[in-house]
Amino acid sequence: HVQLVESGGGSVQAGGSLRLSCAAPGYILSAYCMGWFRQPPGKAREGVASIPRFGSTSYADSVKGRFTISKDNAKNTLYLQMNSLNPEDTAIYYCAALPSMCAIQAPGVEASVRFWGQGTQVTVS
Repeated sequence: HVQLVESGGGSVQAGGSLRLSCAAPGYILSAYCMGWFRQPPGKAREGVASIPRFGSTSYADSVKGRFTISKDNAKNTLYLQMNSLNPEDTAIYYCAALPSMCAIQAPGVEASVRFWGQGTQVTVS
């Protein structure tokens, strides 16, 4: 099975920053759209950001201007830099690989995910 492994989660005060990492096989990072989803406590999972093989990144309106998605193919790593965090950002964050769809706000994008990471907890207080 393909494994995506998130790290970098933790607890931070409001206004602070965290950087999440997702280790992925090189062929996945190269061939797939990569994205981040999150699931706040008691709420449904939602798309956060995505980065295609080519073209522009996509962000949920709630994180635009605060979060930045990027990847380093040489390090086999996907990143999510999160700045100006607020309590509404508290959630389990998941790394994901998508074979085709990549616009994070597109209907049905979650169902198009081929591989999921195990999730990492982010708590903002």
